[in-house]
Amino acid sequence: MQQVLEAISDPTRRKILDLLKKGEMSAGELGKHFDISGPSMSHHLSKLKAADLVLANRRGQSIHYSINTSVFDDAAQFVISFFQDKKERVEKEESK
Repeated sequence: MQQVLEAISDPTRRKILDLLKKGEMSAGELGKHFDISGPSMSHHLSKLKAADLVLANRRGQSIHYSINTSVFDDAAQFVISFFQDKKERVEKEESK
């Protein structure tokens, strides 16, 4: 979970994920939306892959990226349970 939270903490990586919501894209297609170098784009994609937030499929000379929805489901469950637990603790304190 730490890798997921670290990966989505960066605005560039969040924008990459936002672009991938529309569908699979190659690294080159993604790069057209940013004013960063190829190595920087590669770094951001590596962070997203390490957190399992994106899947990479090689097609000839290019790599196509897509969102790994199962990891997003797990992350959403984590965040929801975190805030539910916090809400329950506050309600217990208030009822004392």
